[in-house]
Amino acid sequence: MLEHGGRLRQAAQQYGIKLAAWLDLSTGLAPWGWPLPVLPASCWRQLPEPDDGLIVAAQDYYQATSLLPVAGSQAAIQALPWLRPACRVLILGPCYAEHAQAWARAGHQVQVWNELTESQPPLDTCDVLVLVNPNNPTGRLLAPDTLLAWHAELAARGGWLLVDEAFADLQPEFSLARYSDRPGLIVLRSLGKFFALAGARVGFVLAESALLAQLEEQLGPWAVNGPARLVAQQVLVDRATQQAWRLRLQRDGRRLQQLLSEQGLTSGGGCALFQWVPHPAAASLHQQLAGQGILTRLFDQPAAVRIGLPGNKAGWDRLQQALQALALPPADVTVENVL
Repeated sequence: MLEHGGRLRQAAQQYGIKLAAWLDLSTGLAPWGWPLPVLPASCWRQLPEPDDGLIVAAQDYYQATSLLPVAGSQAAIQALPWLRPACRVLILGPCYAEHAQAWARAGHQVQVWNELTESQPPLDTCDVLVLVNPNNPTGRLLAPDTLLAWHAELAARGGWLLVDEAFADLQPEFSLARYSDRPGLIVLRSLGKFFALAGARVGFVLAESALLAQLEEQLGPWAVNGPARLVAQQVLVDRATQQAWRLRLQRDGRRLQQLLSEQGLTSGGGCALFQWVPHPAAASLHQQLAGQGILTRLFDQPAAVRIGLPGNKAGWDRLQQALQALALPPADVTVENVL
C-alpha cells in the first residue's frame, strides 16, 4: 500500500498527541462539511438503482455525454489498466502515485516523465499517457488545447489519454469533460476533494460508451452504494453552494500562499485547496509541524511538503504560530534546483 494523506490515528500514536488535538492539512480536501440532505431510511434497505437520477445529475454537472459512477476514482485507476493488453505507459509526474503502481501491476511498461525538467512529453514513446490536471501535488495546470492535441496524436494510433481531474472542480474551464466522448480520451472525476466527500467513495469515469461498458463489466454491479449515490446526486445539483465554495476556496488558497511566503516558505505550485512547498529540509518541516499536532503530506522525490487549508480561525492561527516556530536551515529553493 502506498502512502497517502490522512492516517491521523497513526500520527497520533507516533507523536503521542491525542487524535482530537490534530489539525489535518494532509489530504487536500475542502476543510468544511457540505450541507448534506437527510437520507430516507429506505436507501439503506434497497439495492442501488442505476436510473435513480445520479447519472443525469452528473452529466449535467460535468457537461459529459456518457459517464460511469464508481467507488471513488481510485476504483477506476486500478481497473482501467486491465482493459488494455500490455503496452507502453507514460506517467506525467510527479503525481498521484497510484497511477504508476496500477499500470505496472497490470503488466504494462511504465515510465514516469519528469514534468518539471522537460517541455514536451515524448508521445512517440507511449501508447497511454496518464496525467493529473490540475496536478497533485505540484498544482501544474495544462490548457485544454494542449491536452486535446496530445489526445489526437495518441488516438490516431489507438492510444489513450487518461486525465485525472480530481481537483478540477475549482477551475472547470480547464476540464476535458465535455470532450470525453471522443475515442481514446478518459477523464476521471471525484467528489472527494472539492465536495469534501472522501468518505463516501464516489467518483465518475467519463469516456466513450463502449469503453465504459467494458469497465462496468470489470467492476461488477452496485459499484456505488445507495446512500452515497443519493448524497452525490444532491451535491451535484446544488449550484448555489458550489459557487459559494469556489469563491471561498479561492480566497483561502491565496491566504495560504501568502502565509507561507511571510514565513519564508516559497510555494512551488498548488491550487486553491493546497500549496506544494519544495524544500531540502522537507522532512524536518513535516516533523516539526507534526510535533505540534499539524499533519501535512510529505514527499520524498522531490523533497516537498503539501499543505492544505485550515477550516476556521483557530486553525489558521495555529498554523501561523507553528510556522513561526519552525527552525529550518535557510535556503533559496526553486522547483528547478530541488529537482
